[in-house]
Amino acid sequence: ALQQVASARQLVVAAQTEIDRAQVDLNTANRELKRTAELVEAGVESRSIFDAAKDRVETAQVALRNAQARLKSQQLSINEANARVNEARARAKQQEVAVKDARRGVDTANYSADASSKRSEQQAAVLSGQRSQRDKTLQVAPINGVIADIPSKVGTFAVAGLSTTPLLTIADMSTVNVEVKVDETEIDKVEVGQPVKVKVDAFGEKEIVGKVTQKTPLAVGKSQTSGGLSVNINVQEAKEFRVVIELVEMAEDVRDGLRPGMSATAVITTKTQENVIAVPLQAVIEKKPEAAASPAIQGDAPPTSDKPKNIKGVYVLDGSKTKFVEVETGITGESDIQIIAGLSEGQEVVTGPSRVLNTLKEGTVVKRQIKKEGAETASK
Repeated sequence: ALQQVASARQLVVAAQTEIDRAQVDLNTANRELKRTAELVEAGVESRSIFDAAKDRVETAQVALRNAQARLKSQQLSINEANARVNEARARAKQQEVAVKDARRGVDTANYSADASSKRSEQQAAVLSGQRSQRDKTLQVAPINGVIADIPSKVGTFAVAGLSTTPLLTIADMSTVNVEVKVDETEIDKVEVGQPVKVKVDAFGEKEIVGKVTQKTPLAVGKSQTSGGLSVNINVQEAKEFRVVIELVEMAEDVRDGLRPGMSATAVITTKTQENVIAVPLQAVIEKKPEAAASPAIQGDAPPTSDKPKNIKGVYVLDGSKTKFVEVETGITGESDIQIIAGLSEGQEVVTGPSRVLNTLKEGTVVKRQIKKEGAETASK
């Protein structure tokens, strides 16, 4: 209300200023009208100039009357605001009395609250002790995951810090790894970051994309069971190296169905080549080198350790007969093998079971067989 009074007073001052300005404008217009009338009588100015001056006088008179009306309105507003101020003061006195009564009520409530607070503190102390006893019987998992093993049995005593048997084994499934064994003859080709295709036995032929994340530096014997690296390795035993593969792309249903300990196989892509000559893996065989044309001189025979190595090659079609061609192989894929030397593009090779190819003789007449898929093969 006081702000309204102050605002109304400012408006009154503004209205009075407007009246003063309108009065000045009216006086100025009257002087111009009088001077214009004298000039019209003297014939210096036209009648239209006189009429314009007269209109300005009338306009100034209207502006003055409007300003006087606004001043009167603002004075009425001041009176109304003063009345509201008086009413507010009366209400304030009533509120002061109510505040005193309320304060007495607050003091009484505070006394009751103090008593209740003390009782609450006592109850909280009892509750805290009970929760402490309960928490000693609870174990909270430090990570999200799947329970992989429960080695503890019902009825077994579990004392914190003393028991050597874990309560639960939790598998973190946010990152799924596959551990495979790679033969020592192949491990030098495996590097961290290489892409992998993984098949989990439980999901049949579904392929999961992964990558190599770890290659253990210590070999293990093929007869060793999984779980922990042993340093007691038989030097005569064939060795393998453990390789860890992280699964990076898989369907949601596959991720939900994976469980720790499932069996899986992996194909690691160690190298890729494009625009090369390749043949099916089953087409490549190894043969013993042919015997020399004349017998070796006694005493000049090479020692056992210098025996010639087997020859690697394929049978190609020479017309309708087979011809054994020695080849040099490169990288091996899932079903094909690269031929670096020995074959030309377009040559037809003989494929079939290894037991048949190993007994096949050069110059054998064979015929082509058409598979259902449309691929060609040759047979005797």
